[in-house]
Amino acid sequence: MNKFAPIALLATVATLAVVPSVVFAAEANQQVREGAAASASGLSIPVGRSLYSTEGKRLGQVYRVTPAGDVQLIIYSKLVTFSAASLSEVNGKLTTSDTNRR
Repeated sequence: MNKFAPIALLATVATLAVVPSVVFAAEANQQVREGAAASASGLSIPVGRSLYSTEGKRLGQVYRVTPAGDVQLIIYSKLVTFSAASLSEVNGKLTTSDTNRR
């Protein structure tokens, strides 16, 4: 059994060296598509920008922008989507008029 340990270790290292590059390449492609969708909605919505309610309460940071221009946030471990139609910029802050979300 000890004869195969170096071979198994080498195979594991080789596999782990290849997998991250594939994952990061997929993320890079997704970010390019998200950036194009953000400009199509008419607002500049970068990932990480804060989203506020009309009352001024901070809801969270933008996690993703869909191709339709909708904004997705992770709130209390759940992915919540706010429609592009409900988004506006008020006093330099990204604001949503959608009050059905919590």
